Amino acid sequence: MENIYLTIVLAPLLAAIVAGLFGRQIGRAGAHWVTILAVGLSCGLSLYVLKGIVVDGDPVFNGAVYTWADIDGLHMEVGFLIDRLAALMMAIVTFISFMVHIYTIGYMRDDPGYQRFFSYISLFTFSMLMLVMSNNFVQLFFGWEAVGLVSYLLIGFWYKRPTAIFANLKAFLVNRVGDFGFILGIAGIYYYTGSMDYWQVFQQAPALTSQTMQIFPGMDWQVLSVICICLFIGAMGKSAQVPLHVWLPDSMEGPTPISALIHAATMVTAGIFMVARMSPLFELSTTALGFVMVIGALTAFFMGLLGVVQNDIKRVVAYSTISQLGYMTVALGASAYAAGIFHLTTHAFFKALLFLVAGSVIIAMHHEQDIRKMGGLRKYMPVTYWTAVVGSLALIGFPGFSGFFSKDALIEAVHLSQAPGAGLAYWAILLSVFVTALYTFRLLFLTFHGEERMDRHTREQLKESPLVVTVPLVLLAIPSAMIGWYTIEPLLFDGFFGGSIMVLPAQDVLARLGHEFHGPAAFVLHGIKGPAFWLAMSGIATAWWVYLKKPGLSAEISRRSNRLYELLVNKYYFDDFNEKIVAAGGRAVGNFLWRIGDEKIIDGGLVNGTANGIAWIAQRVRGIQTGYLYHYAFTMIFGFAVLAGWLLLRG
Repeated sequence: MENIYLTIVLAPLLAAIVAGLFGRQIGRAGAHWVTILAVGLSCGLSLYVLKGIVVDGDPVFNGAVYTWADIDGLHMEVGFLIDRLAALMMAIVTFISFMVHIYTIGYMRDDPGYQRFFSYISLFTFSMLMLVMSNNFVQLFFGWEAVGLVSYLLIGFWYKRPTAIFANLKAFLVNRVGDFGFILGIAGIYYYTGSMDYWQVFQQAPALTSQTMQIFPGMDWQVLSVICICLFIGAMGKSAQVPLHVWLPDSMEGPTPISALIHAATMVTAGIFMVARMSPLFELSTTALGFVMVIGALTAFFMGLLGVVQNDIKRVVAYSTISQLGYMTVALGASAYAAGIFHLTTHAFFKALLFLVAGSVIIAMHHEQDIRKMGGLRKYMPVTYWTAVVGSLALIGFPGFSGFFSKDALIEAVHLSQAPGAGLAYWAILLSVFVTALYTFRLLFLTFHGEERMDRHTREQLKESPLVVTVPLVLLAIPSAMIGWYTIEPLLFDGFFGGSIMVLPAQDVLARLGHEFHGPAAFVLHGIKGPAFWLAMSGIATAWWVYLKKPGLSAEISRRSNRLYELLVNKYYFDDFNEKIVAAGGRAVGNFLWRIGDEKIIDGGLVNGTANGIAWIAQRVRGIQTGYLYHYAFTMIFGFAVLAGWLLLRG
């Protein structure tokens, strides 16, 4: 099996190298074929591994395959931990990546960077696989930083656009803030356990609950809580949680296929996966779990509201991603790790679908992304429309669709939780159901229904996207509609994850929820009676009334609630704060240090000052070098007299 695991992770890497270094030699077709075949191979083998572990009962693999370094007891290894959690994530990552690779052929067909793009997305897949398959913190950090690096390259793929360069720099810098906390957490783990191996650290975790540290004099902090919060700060950056969410909407500057890959199955899910993987640590700290839950609740509700006022088709879906990541984070904070991963799984399918739908619309609209300039596309693009309907219903949690099973189970689990912040979190995610339905169907109605608002030239050229674009849409729509029926019971109530996730019995809300579970059909019937369903229906009805029935009403609402509208349009002024306070403050400090430290102290005092001092001495010394013999004779006699006098005085 070790060879299979190596093939899964190395095939995308080798394909990325071939497409990147030899793209001109193999051509455009060669670049997409080599990467698609490699990722397809990884996908097939990942599904085989998942089947082996789940159906055939293959044992968990936990071992090193290569030693990077061994320094004074610190083992740095490439190792794999292939259990049910890792196998599920491998299958999700490779399947979504495979669909995105195929879709890219149609979306990027006229782009001059065709080969480079395929190289990057294949490298992205390799990086994410290294992260989810790792069995130690060193490799986890390698994969963590690798997905950050490749996302930087992909967000700024169209590097001639100033907005793209700004967006990738923003993503890079914001994630460095989160990663600073992440590496502090890893350092704390090594300092207190002496190991980087997951299992060794997990075995020592109970002993850490009694240890304290002093960050500030006179204040004791539980070691495990500090470590977990530091690790979660890293997750806040990668998974775009408030206030480190600001990079994700701007990542829409990259091509649409990478938006789907980042938002559905790779970078933003890394933080959710990491916290679930670290459940043996987080589960022992109620402080860390409460922090996780509150951050997730704030993200789910307040970021969802921003989707209501966005007009860029991709940015609406982007804010939806941030909100849905908030749902997953709340589940993690409630110790419902399996529910968080279940929602991650269903979300991967319908969110990839919605992004690729957005890309299909953008192709047809000749790269117009403003939904106010669309409308009535349903009759021109029937496949894109119906797959959009499926993705939208899954996103709002309509009964029977995949998002319903994961979202309703998550909401019920949080409702049962007694963890700190659970009450706030429950109402935040419950109200977010209405908000989700509102912005989702606002997008659907303004894009596909109502008056045709595009210009005549665009209308005359409208047509359905080619098969290479629509086939991935259909293949993603199927699990978006159906996968919840088959996975809710095993993933949540039948112990699917086994030892991959650790939950203390007193905090096991899913076990309590499982006592009331009587099958997926009964779960659907129960959900129809619950508040989440009616809030979703209210959101759909509101969107229909405001944006279809009374299309002028939205402008009137915006005018009457001007302050709230301005607050939402300006994204709670996070960007303004970061630009005018954080960035401006950083620049001011940098300029001060440059002028005082560099110019006056280093250049003026040490470097230039030393040089000027030597020049002054040299100027004076040079004055005695006259070239006259009698001057030198006098100097010698004078020096001899001084030396003789000194000797006589000593005698």
